[in-house]
Amino acid sequence: MTRRVLPYRVPTDDVLVVEPWRLVVEDGEVPLPEALPDWDYQMNLRVRRTVHVDQDRARRESGLPPDAALMLSAAWTATGSNLSGPAQQIRLSGAEESPIEFDFRLRSTDLGGLLLLDTALLLAERWTDARPSSPRTAGSVLWSDRRAVRLQGDAPQFPMAVIDFARTSFPDNAAWHLQISGGLESATMGSLLLLVNEQNTVTTTAFQKAAKSSTLDRIVLSAVYADAARVMVEHALSHDDFNDDADFPEGSLGATLLNLVDQLFPGQSITDIRLRQRQSPALFASDLQASVRIFEVP
Repeated sequence: MTRRVLPYRVPTDDVLVVEPWRLVVEDGEVPLPEALPDWDYQMNLRVRRTVHVDQDRARRESGLPPDAALMLSAAWTATGSNLSGPAQQIRLSGAEESPIEFDFRLRSTDLGGLLLLDTALLLAERWTDARPSSPRTAGSVLWSDRRAVRLQGDAPQFPMAVIDFARTSFPDNAAWHLQISGGLESATMGSLLLLVNEQNTVTTTAFQKAAKSSTLDRIVLSAVYADAARVMVEHALSHDDFNDDADFPEGSLGATLLNLVDQLFPGQSITDIRLRQRQSPALFASDLQASVRIFEVP
């Protein structure tokens, strides 16, 4: 395990015995894999982990008194949504060595890309009488580790919601709508929302069965992906500051759109792509259709 060099004493790694993360599924638990190929934005994740801490040794080797309060913390980060947060915190105030169980659920709409799970042993409270070599600030990290899980799936990877279009301004019979908001500097997952009309059972079924889809489901998802790609590319080209020299922040809408255009039109300049789209929109639509390989069902 790679450890950071900290300006205070920390315990040795073996004061903790950490069991692997586990994924809670319908019929029990399985070891958390390195990738979840069937994950989509309707799939919440529930994970567990058991940790054993020798609290006396942890305090002693860190130069802390026997009554120093410690805390075990689990936090999550999702690169696809640029979101992160605490998942669970457990205060340790005694000398017990009983198993400590993390058990929490992560909302699918907060996730995407690479999911990082961080576990840390922390000093829970500021210790004013600590020696110079000992940790003294609340939140000082005494030990930590990180687990990464790649989230990927067959469904288009957008935050999505299933709603009744009859209650909105969208056409009642439309099957879906990709909503784009914010500027090109905004975070991608905060700027995109795929809305699916709950009255269109063919489309809603395709998303519900994305992990175990039929040929028809994959055709529907292909059509959604192609249409979403068209909307995103047209949105990008409508911005004059979307050009080959643009430098958008990582995880931003602009960076996502640059990557999409590069995948669909490799080796072509944005100036040429924009010119073709404006001069011959029908031909450009066919070019885009060919690039996304619509209806190529494996």
